[in-house]
Amino acid sequence: MTNLTLALAKSVKSTGVKSVYGDPIELDGMTLIPVALVQFGFGAGSDAGDAETENPAGGGGGGGVSIPIGAYVRDRSGLRFRPNLITLLAVGIPFIWVSGHAWSRIIKALKH
Repeated sequence: MTNLTLALAKSVKSTGVKSVYGDPIELDGMTLIPVALVQFGFGAGSDAGDAETENPAGGGGGGGVSIPIGAYVRDRSGLRFRPNLITLLAVGIPFIWVSGHAWSRIIKALKH
């Protein structure tokens, strides 16, 4: 079990920045660098098949979460960040609501 944990930690450490900032993509004279928020997950698998058969049974699965927040775009005019507006709205609206609710409670507490 310890070896599995060390192997997982090593793979996560080696892909950290590349998982958030993807490989640059060249497109029509522009360079796009995708940016995302990434939460690592893990998975498991089994090999329950018979070694004598051609199609051994087995399976596995895993997962994680990735939220695309935009891309850095480099062209003749320079480097700029282009946000993903749908993600910005999906994350921003609840954040603003929670912040407003928290501030209203803080102001009420300070008035008393």
